Amino acid sequence: MEVYQHFRKEEQPFIDQVLSWKDQVERSYIPKLTDFLDPREQEIVQMLLGTSQDELQTEAFGGSEYSERKRIVIAPVYETITKDMFQIQLLEAVYPEKFVSLEHRDVMGAFLSQGVKRKKLGDITAADGKIHLLAAGEVVPFIQMNLTSIKKSRISFKEQSLESLAVKKENWKEYDKTISSLRLDTVIKEIYGLSRKDAAALIQKLLVKVNYRVVDDVKFQLQEGDMLSVRGKGRSKIVEIRGRSKKDKIKMTAAILQ
Repeated sequence: MEVYQHFRKEEQPFIDQVLSWKDQVERSYIPKLTDFLDPREQEIVQMLLGTSQDELQTEAFGGSEYSERKRIVIAPVYETITKDMFQIQLLEAVYPEKFVSLEHRDVMGAFLSQGVKRKKLGDITAADGKIHLLAAGEVVPFIQMNLTSIKKSRISFKEQSLESLAVKKENWKEYDKTISSLRLDTVIKEIYGLSRKDAAALIQKLLVKVNYRVVDDVKFQLQEGDMLSVRGKGRSKIVEIRGRSKKDKIKMTAAILQ
């Protein structure tokens, strides 16, 4: 299919899914609500179903304007899309914070161990003794009934209005870099100030993600817009590829999450 040439091979199954959503809405005239999508998946939906569509419209929402993971409504162009259609519920954790400290990974691990799929969960914030979780409305009863402890501590989740969501705007700092190639190990080395050997070791130990998926190939070719995550060192992204220098080096603008 000609559309595949604009995307990576590993993205083809998701492309097929998006096109099936498109076909479903066009045939039934009934809006389609997706699960929570990561930013790259949201971008793919917009690329496939964006402004070029005369009969369809899309809108994304994840709980707040700063949400990273969002659900998307695909609807006929004449349909009025409302916030209620996204079926997103804010849950606030209640637990004995004086006796236990919970982090994002603790919460995520507890959900996954209960069989809750990641795609049913939006952003999770755990800070200052407060945990806020955005979840698909259809899994909220299951969460409240089954997720009753984390790290051997009793916990319960109470529904709150989205207006009470603890929102933190991300702060990205941009840097201009000159690199020899867009190989994953080369870019990781430059962005995080590592040796090539250390960068390769992190990749081979499955500690590096590209667009929210683990990549174990040091030669993996990156491109503009890619989001990177290195465990223990934070997140970064390739903002822009600005061509080549006089010495034929690649000029890149990267950003690191502060």
